[in-house]
Amino acid sequence: MISSEPKIKVGIIDRYTEVSGAFREKYKITEDVVVSGEFRAVVKEGKIILYGGKDIELLCAAEIYCRPVNEGEFLLNDVIFGINFHWERKESQIFQGALHLIARSDGTLTAVNEISVEKYLASVISSEMSATAPMDLLKAHAITSRSWLVAMLEMKKEYSLLGIPSQRTQRTDEVLIRYYDREDHDLFDVCADDHCQRYHGITKIISDAAQQAVNETHGIFLVYENKICDARFSKSCGGISEPFETTWQEQHIPYLVPVSCSVQHQYKEITTEDEAADWITSSPEAFCNTTDGNILRQILPSFDQETTDFFRWKVVYTAEELSEIVCKKSGIDFGRIENLIPIERGASGRMTKLKIVGSNKTLIVGKELEIRRWLSKSHLYSSAFIVNKVGDTFILTGGGWGHGVGLCQIGAAVMAVEGFKAEEIVKHYFKNAELQKLY
Repeated sequence: MISSEPKIKVGIIDRYTEVSGAFREKYKITEDVVVSGEFRAVVKEGKIILYGGKDIELLCAAEIYCRPVNEGEFLLNDVIFGINFHWERKESQIFQGALHLIARSDGTLTAVNEISVEKYLASVISSEMSATAPMDLLKAHAITSRSWLVAMLEMKKEYSLLGIPSQRTQRTDEVLIRYYDREDHDLFDVCADDHCQRYHGITKIISDAAQQAVNETHGIFLVYENKICDARFSKSCGGISEPFETTWQEQHIPYLVPVSCSVQHQYKEITTEDEAADWITSSPEAFCNTTDGNILRQILPSFDQETTDFFRWKVVYTAEELSEIVCKKSGIDFGRIENLIPIERGASGRMTKLKIVGSNKTLIVGKELEIRRWLSKSHLYSSAFIVNKVGDTFILTGGGWGHGVGLCQIGAAVMAVEGFKAEEIVKHYFKNAELQKLY
């Protein structure tokens, strides 16, 4: 395990044809050249041309490393986040640390922010949850995010040495199983979006609470059998969390097991279609089963507050609409979709295999993220849904928001509002794990 604080490379912008922004403090782009103010970067003939104000050319190179003279702050325009999700948007964001601009062979460029883990975390917990949330939620999230991040860095090294790809696909004529884990980000460690962890720089740090939460948990990790826990999290489990293997590889992880999002009830795991229907059409007591606007405004970033039906939800498609979406998202011509048949579910009712029956083709698809991708113009909230076909209409009734593995963010938030401490929160969702200060 680690004994000192690592630095991390975060991909902010990837494969843009042009990047613009401003150095808000002094930055070195060579040993002799120090710049500040507005800049623009474009790729030409395999190299990046960096322009300053009034389009004065500052440097031309395949890679440009901009190092802060002191602490350093820079702004990037038109950063897209929530990519392919229903909350996707674009905004200008401010970051601390170094900026690394890299030209790709396809004529685009990538902007990478290099920053220490603890500074990175203050942004992550403010971006994932509102910085006005209760302190124990922010501390619980800091511990969870720190653990996930460093476990990912360690495992990424191991995957690289063993030659294990991060996207796994198993395909036959009848079945396509695909899952995305630590996607092989070739030029950086993690992206700044929901695929890894939301990271919006210091743009979302709107109070001192986020920094305080990071400071008070500095170097503290979830640990299991002397290894840092791969501590996953999602927005709302829907009442029961999922085991790791529902979403990713077939590997039992003792601290990522089904957990009731309640201390009053121990809900049993879903094992049949009848149980799934009963569960998903019910409204059980759970921490994440809340519609309290005061709580949600306090804990969720503004764009997440637009989603109010996260615990139980419904989507309705005509057969024509569904057929068009599935063809576009899967790249497979199923013809007219005639039926959706659940084949396999996890503990919370999330499907890991779904049979899509079309007039041209029938195929079983999995795992949960691929199901969500194929059945929505963006992503379904989760793969925990039942299907009712009424005439020419498909009604998908579902529960939860996200993959449901590990920490339930809204559940953890409500626990904090109800007075649970950070240690109690993380130990509730990560069974068998312990807290340990490593640096």
